[in-house]
Amino acid sequence: MTTPRAQEAAAVSAYPRRFRRGEERGRRIGRILRRVAGVRHVDEELLDRIGRRMYARDEPGAALARAMRRDGRPGAERVTMAQFDRALNEGIQAVPDAPPELVRFFALVDAVPAWVDFDLIERGAGVVRRLGRTANDVLLQLSLIGGYRFGGPAELLVATGGLSGATAMRRLGETETWTHAVARPGGLRRDGEGFRLTVHVRVMHALVNDRFERNGRWDVHEWGLPVNQSDRAGTLGLFSSTLLLGARALGWWVSAADARAVMHLWKYVGLLLGVDEDWLFDTEREQNVFNYHVLLAQDGQTPAGADLTEAILRGQRRLTEARTNPLRAAYARARLLGMLRCFLGGECLEELRIPVTLPWAVPPVLAKNLAASLLLGRTERGRLVLERAGERFRERRGALLFAGARPRVGPLPL
Repeated sequence: MTTPRAQEAAAVSAYPRRFRRGEERGRRIGRILRRVAGVRHVDEELLDRIGRRMYARDEPGAALARAMRRDGRPGAERVTMAQFDRALNEGIQAVPDAPPELVRFFALVDAVPAWVDFDLIERGAGVVRRLGRTANDVLLQLSLIGGYRFGGPAELLVATGGLSGATAMRRLGETETWTHAVARPGGLRRDGEGFRLTVHVRVMHALVNDRFERNGRWDVHEWGLPVNQSDRAGTLGLFSSTLLLGARALGWWVSAADARAVMHLWKYVGLLLGVDEDWLFDTEREQNVFNYHVLLAQDGQTPAGADLTEAILRGQRRLTEARTNPLRAAYARARLLGMLRCFLGGECLEELRIPVTLPWAVPPVLAKNLAASLLLGRTERGRLVLERAGERFRERRGALLFAGARPRVGPLPL
């Protein structure tokens, strides 16, 4: 089922106006990715699918979102928050007379396909835990801020609020809380926190999409659906192959077997999030080829991306200024700006209104990561040391991002 505005937009053009509007810029940004992925020729059929699916949503999630917003009239039974929470935490069988949309939704997320290998998922989660601060560096700087270089998703983030430093940090903390839960031992089992938060995030996205499709504040002709399949699949790639690419760029050695395990972890997460299954990949190369084409499909830089970046940097500055040692605070800022320079390049930093500095703080990070991964990462005891160090970092960062409150993911926006 599509809304009238979405139907109208799709009838006018197969693609929203932003599709491929910044293609040449995307080619420049993706030069290294193209070489890494071994892309020799642009796949026009894949680009066509990416453009068309900017008008496609997570339909099971959308059906549940509509049912959660019904007014309770006869013949249109509403799914309550209590019913959803109970189904999520105890299973759909614990909900008496569950509405059909809730039953269908949990039949999908509770089903475990034959390709899911939980041993491989646990191995991938261990790799992410051992990456510790490096994973945080890549996801913040290359994945999150790097994603602000393109129009579309940035406009939605601005429309939903979050341009104050405190709000931006809370949202960042919620994302990190989710990723940490996904990577905990047993996190993606049915009773794991990572599973519950992933399903929660899926329904949150469905509710946001439903609201903006209907409230008249979103230009579907320009941007496509607010939360569409192309943007969702592109975002998933930022947590899998982009994480691995960025970690290696920061000196971390990742074996081919460990990389495949990380990809499998995020493939299952993508399934739970409702990403189209033909865009769930087993290998880095497949994902990187897709990511390169996503770059070509993007719009150029918009003011929304620069505003979001400024909010994040203001929040990060507040965190570093909370340090009692001014030298450590100065180093933390230099470290952040230096990595951004390495990941995004001077041109993109200027577009995002980020100070362009020399990355003098990055070589020590490279040396430390190389030593940690090649020495400690080779033994079971050393891997345990890395996991514990990563957990301590996550605890300290969570306390800063949430100002001492318990880290959590925000409530569903009903």
